Amino acid sequence: MYAPEGTAQHRVAYGDEVIAFSLRRQPSRTVPRIAIHVEPDGSVLVDAPSTAPLADVLAAVKQRARWISQHVSAAKARLAHVLPREYVSGESLHYLGRRYRLKVVVNPAASVEARMRGAFITVTVAQHEAATIRAALDAWYRHRARELLADRLAAVAQPLRWVRQLPPIRLQFMTVQWGSCSPAGRITLNPLLVKAPRECIDYVLLHELCHLLHHNHSPKFYRALDRHMPNWRAVKERLDNMAEEMFRA
Repeated sequence: MYAPEGTAQHRVAYGDEVIAFSLRRQPSRTVPRIAIHVEPDGSVLVDAPSTAPLADVLAAVKQRARWISQHVSAAKARLAHVLPREYVSGESLHYLGRRYRLKVVVNPAASVEARMRGAFITVTVAQHEAATIRAALDAWYRHRARELLADRLAAVAQPLRWVRQLPPIRLQFMTVQWGSCSPAGRITLNPLLVKAPRECIDYVLLHELCHLLHHNHSPKFYRALDRHMPNWRAVKERLDNMAEEMFRA
């Protein structure tokens, strides 16, 4: 299970099951209530105020144990059919919500590179090694993300009155997260986000920008999302449903 930075690991019993979860406490990012999230990979993350006793957190998790169990099971069911990539020609890749095919070209005299050509993302390598092909694709997605995400961040931030200047951003490959916002206001984005449709990208960017105003998942935070993207719940569901394919390594 992926454990976000600054979290502690806990468990509660639910019938014959054991629910493992990460508990995140950040004094500068306090939340007025205990919030429980089931990530796309089935891991459980709990946000709680720094002042909340652990007993209250455990009680809240037990109270919602049935909901957690159902959502964890659904996430694992979605992942069950997702096979690891072999990095061979013909495999499916994504960019901006569109499906492309991987084409591997072996040329001992050529430099390693990845390029989009028509309906293909072509990777040229000296010899067919999965690790080298994956590294080339990661570099390609990072390169695409560097410019595209900066442009979309500026566009999404433009109507937000609380954003007086664009926050610093960094790119970091993550296993289950699309983005995060630090208490200091730095936004971290997963380069793999460029696999998703533009509307999904904009939702993630808006989500993190709203954290500049509310460093929590309080009702005020969700009202800010509602004002600027009324259909964000449907967009988030669409992104969650494709997450296992987007994160597949």
